[in-house]
Amino acid sequence: RGDQAAIIYDSPITGQQETISYRVLRDRVARFAGVLKRHGVDYGDRVIIYLPMIPEAAVAMLACARIGAIHSVVFGGFAAAELATRIDDARPKLIVSASCGIEPGRVVPYKPLLDEAIELAEHPVETCIIKARPQAEAHLIAGRDHDWDQETVIAGDAACVSVRATDPLYILYTSGTTGQPKGVVRDNGGHAVAMHYSMKAIYDIDPGDVYWAASDVGWVVGHSYIVYAPLLKGCTTILYEGKPVGTPDPGAFW
Repeated sequence: RGDQAAIIYDSPITGQQETISYRVLRDRVARFAGVLKRHGVDYGDRVIIYLPMIPEAAVAMLACARIGAIHSVVFGGFAAAELATRIDDARPKLIVSASCGIEPGRVVPYKPLLDEAIELAEHPVETCIIKARPQAEAHLIAGRDHDWDQETVIAGDAACVSVRATDPLYILYTSGTTGQPKGVVRDNGGHAVAMHYSMKAIYDIDPGDVYWAASDVGWVVGHSYIVYAPLLKGCTTILYEGKPVGTPDPGAFW
């Protein structure tokens, strides 16, 4: 499926569209996995991903999976205190973030929230990889923060690492509305089998079909049905950076 579209990035909020083939996605994932390895991330290490709905979010998730690291995606709508709580529980080796997210009518700077969260957290974070977006500039802290684009030029590709079926793939936290957020762990093997099976059994989706889940990678639906299930099945998945209303109107979904 090298030449088939793996991801269609559709961002009405920025006016951008990009189609990423399976071959290009594989190359980007292998390269960013090399970035993670270059900064000491290894099998079993945790990586927090605090990104908006951009292709780099899927790339970062898959790069962790490629080298046996465990990703924990934190929804971009969470502020510093919520991020700090997850840092202390997951104890990440590295955090991946961006200069900003974008909402209808406003830009949300992520970097100040990330900096505040690291200050609040007791667990020390030694390395951050920041994807710069043109809508906001991020002040990088020397020695700790590194630019995504520069790092992918420096790093080489990382090979796949074999993991056990029962090894964790990711940790995703409950919202915390009823107390301390609980980290839900999904493994590699059972998760992959269930996701692949569900595409045909529940949704009647075949390889090569285009599939869209109107969610966010910060939620479990985004993990399952924006990233893992469609790609395991050989589909084209849509990564949509927009809202049910306001980008530009509710008709956009249809």
